[in-house]
Amino acid sequence: MKYQRDNERIDDDFYDDDDEDTQKDKYLTFTVGKEDYGIEICFVTEIIGIQKITDVPDMPAYVKGVINLRGKVIPVMDVRLRFRMPERGYDDRTCIVVVSVNGSAVGLVVDTVREVVDIPANQIELPPEVAQGNLQRYIKGLGKIGEDVKILLDVDNLVRREHMDSIKSLADFS
Repeated sequence: MKYQRDNERIDDDFYDDDDEDTQKDKYLTFTVGKEDYGIEICFVTEIIGIQKITDVPDMPAYVKGVINLRGKVIPVMDVRLRFRMPERGYDDRTCIVVVSVNGSAVGLVVDTVREVVDIPANQIELPPEVAQGNLQRYIKGLGKIGEDVKILLDVDNLVRREHMDSIKSLADFS
């Protein structure tokens, strides 16, 4: 579709390119435990405060259950438990970051949301090969911001493993 403004024709492609560029190199940063993490902003649909989570039986401990978000049932995963960190009680700083992966919404419980930051590709390094355990498969890279390092997560791998498919099916059914 073409738009016209002051006798000037403008292609849709012009706007689409700008929309994509506004999210390029942007990451939502948050804290889990003592570390700062980041996910690409293009996956984030919204950030909400912690709310009532309905338990779903026979799920792994890191799948806390489901929430009703404006009439849509969304599975919720506690990132702290996903990384095999000790559980802690939720407080007024705890948030649910709702992400969309392949059209499915999933809530990620994090300790504290920080900010949206720019991390250009040339400031991201691959994770060290010495990293062990489950966490390494979720790490996309290490983003350098001044003297700080943010652990950049691979959202696809984080939410698409093991039992998440079954709880997404439950949410779709509901």
